[in-house]
Amino acid sequence: MSNRLNQEREKELQPKRMDYAILKLSEMGFRWQSDETKITFEYKGHKVTLFPYSGWHTGKSIKDGRGIDNLLKQLK
Repeated sequence: MSNRLNQEREKELQPKRMDYAILKLSEMGFRWQSDETKITFEYKGHKVTLFPYSGWHTGKSIKDGRGIDNLLKQLK
């Protein structure tokens, strides 16, 4: 059994964080795609990937980092 992640906490928080990220991206006018663990969208012609549970975001057109709020600041 892996102790790396608190899987119960992840099950509880993942949907809430996913919904929050989708809401904020939609409010900013982004068209996004998602699966159970990540959201992808295009910014400045390049794909950006966000993992809402951990907050990790990466893509050629942004500075990689953690935290949905840090990502949103870059997108404004």
